[in-house]
Formats: sequence, C-alpha cells, structure tokens
Amino acid sequence: MTTEETAKELRLSILGMRCAGCVNAIESALAAVEGVTSVSVNFADHTATINGEADPEALKQAAKEAGFDAAVMEGFEDPAEQEQQELQRYQTLMKKASVAGAFGAALMAAEHFSWLPEIGSTAGLWLWPEIAVLTLAILIYSGWHFYSGAIKSLRLRQANMDTLIALGTGSAWLYSCIVIDYADTLPALAKHAYFEAAVVILAFINLGSGLETLARGKTSSAIRQLIGLQPRTARVIRNAEEIDIAIEQVGLGDILRVRPGEKIAVDGILIEGHSTVNEAMLTGEAIPIEKIIGSQIVAGSINQTGSFLFKATRIGRDTALAQIVASVRLAQNSKPEIARLADKISSVFVPTVLVIAALTFLMWLSFGPEPSLGYAFVTSMTVLVIACPCALGLATPISVMVAVGRAAQSGILIRKGDALQTAGKLSCLILDKTGTVTEGKPIVSSIVALEDYSEEQVLQWAASLESGSEHPLAAAILSAAANKQLTLDKIYNFAAIPGFGVSATLNDQQILFGNKALMDTKGIQLTRYNNKFEKLSTLGQTPMLLAVNDKIVGIIAVSDPIKNDSALAVQRLKDLGLRIIMVTGDNQITAHAIAKQAGISEVRAQVLPQDKAVVVMELQQQGEIVAMVGDGINDAPALAQANVGMAIGTGTDVAIESADIVILQGSLLKIPEIISLSKATVINIKQNLAGAFFYNIISIPVAAGLLYPMFGILLNPMIAGAAMALSSVTVVTNANRLRWIRDITL
Repeated sequence: MTTEETAKELRLSILGMRCAGCVNAIESALAAVEGVTSVSVNFADHTATINGEADPEALKQAAKEAGFDAAVMEGFEDPAEQEQQELQRYQTLMKKASVAGAFGAALMAAEHFSWLPEIGSTAGLWLWPEIAVLTLAILIYSGWHFYSGAIKSLRLRQANMDTLIALGTGSAWLYSCIVIDYADTLPALAKHAYFEAAVVILAFINLGSGLETLARGKTSSAIRQLIGLQPRTARVIRNAEEIDIAIEQVGLGDILRVRPGEKIAVDGILIEGHSTVNEAMLTGEAIPIEKIIGSQIVAGSINQTGSFLFKATRIGRDTALAQIVASVRLAQNSKPEIARLADKISSVFVPTVLVIAALTFLMWLSFGPEPSLGYAFVTSMTVLVIACPCALGLATPISVMVAVGRAAQSGILIRKGDALQTAGKLSCLILDKTGTVTEGKPIVSSIVALEDYSEEQVLQWAASLESGSEHPLAAAILSAAANKQLTLDKIYNFAAIPGFGVSATLNDQQILFGNKALMDTKGIQLTRYNNKFEKLSTLGQTPMLLAVNDKIVGIIAVSDPIKNDSALAVQRLKDLGLRIIMVTGDNQITAHAIAKQAGISEVRAQVLPQDKAVVVMELQQQGEIVAMVGDGINDAPALAQANVGMAIGTGTDVAIESADIVILQGSLLKIPEIISLSKATVINIKQNLAGAFFYNIISIPVAAGLLYPMFGILLNPMIAGAAMALSSVTVVTNANRLRWIRDITL
C-alpha cells in the first residue's frame, strides 16, 4: 500500500450496479467529488475504493445522484454478515423471477390453449385491460430496480443496461395496451399483445442476476476466509487479571494470552511459553511453525498446542492480516491492460445498441411484411433485450478477482492486475542471492582447528569474542556455541575493527578474530593455511581466522546455505523457458559457489543495490520481459524497474512498496505457480471476452432479423432475455474454474 492509500482510503459498498456502464457512471461521479485523487470501482464485488481527502457523505451523495446507493465499509466486514446479505439479494431476485415467471407462464399457457378471448371481442374488452393492469403490477414488482435505474440514467444523460431493459419491457407493455385500445383500427395480424414477453423477459433477467450473485459470491471466498481468521475478541492481561475484550480495544504493548486452538488476534512477539502455530492461510505453508520466546506472532494464525503470552506490536490496519486483505483487494480492484479494450467498448456500447434498435424498427416498419408495425416492434425490442452488456463488463474483473483470491490462498499476494497479466509473458528472471536463493540466516558451516587445539576450543574463543559484537556473523557463531553448550569466558578491552574483525583480551591472552586483511595488518603469517582458507572460500563460505598471541589457531567459516527448494525451483523455471540470472553484491567466489549449488549459470556479482536497477534496464533494452525477485528493501529500485517485481517475505512483511507481487512463504517454487496462474488467468479472461464479444456480434444481427429473409427465423424476445441472462452466468461460471485449479504449476 502506498503512503497515500494507507493515510486516507475509503471503501464504499455500491448498490444498484448491473453492468459495465454503471462502473463508468460511478467512477465519473465519485471522481468529481472535491478531494478525490483516484477511484477504482470493482464490478465483481460491487465496491468502490476512493483515495484522497473527500468527505464520505459527499461521496455517498454523489453516488446517489448518479443513481446508486452507497454505504461506507469500515474495518473488516463480518464474513457471515456479507454472506447473509448476498443470500438475501439472491432470494429477493429469485422471488421476483418466480413471480414474473409464474405469471408469464400462465399467460403463455392460456394463449396456447386458446383460453383467452380475442383482442377486440366483447369478452376481451373487459379481460384484457385487467391483464394489462396485472402485468403492470408484475413489472413494477419484478422490474422496478431496472425502471428507476433507467430514469436516473436519463437524468444524467447516460444509458446503461437498465435503459435497454426498461425500453424493451416497457415498450412491450405499452404496445400491448395500444393494441387493446385500438383493436378496431389495427390489421388482424397486428392484434397481438406481448404482456407475457415483458414479464418472462424480467423473469429470465432476474433469474440470471440471481445465479450471477450466487456464483459471484464464491469469487470473494478467499477474502472472506482471510477476514474470518480474525477473532472478534482477545484475552488480555490487565491489572494481573485475564479478561476478554473486543479486538478493537486491544492496544499496542498489551499482553495477550493465547490458548490451544485459538485464533491469534493481533501481531506481536512471544514473551512467555512455547507452541506451534498454523500459518497456512497466511503463507500457504501447511506445516505448523514452532514458536519460542522472541518469535513473531501473526494475527489470523491458529495456535496448535501450548499456551503462551505475547506482546502486541501491530494492531488494526497495521497487522499482517489486514495488509494481506488490503493487498488482495487492491489487486482485485486493479484493471490489467487486457481490460481496457472492454472498458472502451462498454462506454459506447449502450448508445450504439439504442441506435441499432431504432434503425431496426425503421427498417422493418418501412420494408417489412405485414403487420410491419408488429414486426418492427418485436425485432427492436429483441435487440434491446439481448444486447445488455453484463457479460462484457464482468469478463475481466471476475477472472482477476478469482485469480487473486486463489493466489492468496497459496501464500501469494498479487498487488497489481497488470502484474497478473505480465507474469505469464516473462522471458528473464533476476534473483537476488541473500534471503532469496539462500536462507538469509548465516550458520557456522566449518570449524578447522590448527596445531594442537580442538574445534570446541576454537569455537569457544571465537564466541567469547563475538559476545561483544553486533556484526551479523556474530549471531551465527554464538548460536553454534550455544548448540554445543559451551561456556563463554569474560573478555576485556574489546574492540571492533570495522571491515576487519574484532580483538580482545581473554585470560591474559591477546585474541584476534577476523579476515585475512586483519591478520596482514598485524603481521601474522598465513602462508601455511592459505590452501585451507581458499578451499573454504570456493565452497561459498566466509572463512574467518582466529589468532591467539599472534599465532593462528583455527579457522571458522560461516555460510548462508541455499534454501532446500531453490535448486528445484530454478530447474522448473528453466523448464518454463526462462533465462535465470543471479545478481548479488557478494564477491565473485561466493556468488558463483552459491549459483552452482542452485543450478544457475549466469551470475553478476559485486553489484551495488542501486546498480541492480541498471541491470534490469539493460536486459529490458535487449528485449527481455524481466521479473526481479528480492527482499523488497535493498532491492527496491530493481523491483520498481522490472516488468514484474516479486518480493520474497514473511507473513509480517507484506506491505512492500516496490513489489507487484509478494510471496509470503519465501519459497522460489511459488514463482512457477505465479507464472502458471497468470497464463491460466489470461486464457480465462480471453475466453470470457471472446464469449461476450461473440455473443453480442452474433446475437444482435439475429435479433434484428438478419436471418428472416432467407430462413424465416425471428428471435423471440423471451428467448433473447434468457440468452442475455445465460451469457452473464456463463462468464461468472467460467471464471470460477480458476478456483478449482488444484496444482497451478503447469
């Protein structure tokens, strides 16, 4: 999240969106509000994300004036409440569909079996007006949301799906009333009412919307599951008592108790106890993580066995869980490049359809067979009904929403829609070394005792010296000594020599511990040990020399081992045809040794952090589509420069500004998954767009009567309504297939 977004971001739940035209209308209305810097409307989950300093009430009023109701969404919405709202909407739409469908079916059956009197007959003079009134009541009950939306759009001089449906069904009812009133003056063939068509069209459209709501609700299941991980209460220790309080009341520095099986409420550091914690929903890693004193505790994870106390360090929107949810939402709201074509077409689609419908009416009225008015009316109404651009508006956002949620379940945060599209086109992958290919946690890999000294003695001396050091390698040596349960001696006159090592007095002996340069400055001879020193260096280890009273007594080598799955991940990436380059600030010998272990043949060593971006730029100039994979801190310039920036992090480090994608678990095996998911998503989007375009390109001419001169085929308006509804359901169903990909590594 950017500073601007975290400082002032507002989410609105938008009611009344039914097509891509609605998205444009809402974005325009909200963007015009004073203080708004950016607006992103998500048609898939009916929300708007607004950045800036705008007044929430002004935003709601702007949405209302545009014809939509809006409500501010604060904090984490209750997943159960969200599901209940979606269920209520689904049930309402199904009721409206059932009422309209039952009435329409009864009318069709009555007409088919000739149970109704002819229009214009004596019996018809009193029955058909009653049918007209009943039909109007059904239209108001089942379609008022369309008619009111069309009226509001007209006031704003806009046109959307509501416009098409209102014109189609409204004109059907109005035409039928005219037929009843002027039955004596119309030709016999024109005496046909379309009341059943109007209500059945609404039945099909409401049914399609209901099924779409049901299917669309599944697309955000990943976010709902993440939100559902946060408990509503937390147990804190205050005044020496354990009490349960609402999670909103937890403050920084509070001490919290977590019992076996409980969800962790906020982020913190374990201060007492021991346990294993399941972080699967946050990192995708199914194996529980052992937690000891000093371990990071992440909100949303689930305690397994022991009870422990931890101190709250991040609360509210600052927790890892909140940032993960924010990142997923950010990506789901973003529009990849492939969506822009659909947006451009959607913005002019409805006016174009209105023109086509008008031309269709005029053509049939002028050149059609008798009753030309009847044919003109039926064909133009069919064009209006079948052309609703719901499927076109859903094609891209629904696939992006599902894919981003699917990735989140696997511990991958896709923060930008463009990255989701570009990842499948990558040709070159740049890997940082430390923390990306390697563990990023140095360990003592070799101890060489010289003369008559033992390895334990050499390690004990080195650890005693390093107990006063803050150097990163000191922790590795102290950890090794602790594992061997060595007792450290007290040191005196400790001195850190930057770039060289350390010195101190221990048991009246002068001890030096550091690199070759340190020994050279002290005039200590190394010739006898050069071979052993160089051999350790070629293995990718960092050897350090220990001297007692100007005499070399041992060599301790520290290394940063490669991750267990790095070599396998590199091979899989090569199998996908990617060029793999490791870029690191480390020396040539160590860099090539690590690269060899990981199976990487192309290495650039001794590259400063700011120069990594230059390497990315050079590759891009060669025509490569480049992804940079790093830790997101010192690699930030390169991550920003790359076509796709991927940050390797843990569950507590997800808000990395420069990265397009964050891999929570830290495994390079997630990169082939990202590439495969990207390819699958782009294919899915193309399928949706192709289906939506093909549907409209084929259906509109057929609805206009193109096949009638040769084959005598006219499309029934009711069939048009069913086809329109089915197209949206098909798009949503196709997008949901991405949820069921069990192994997204192709």
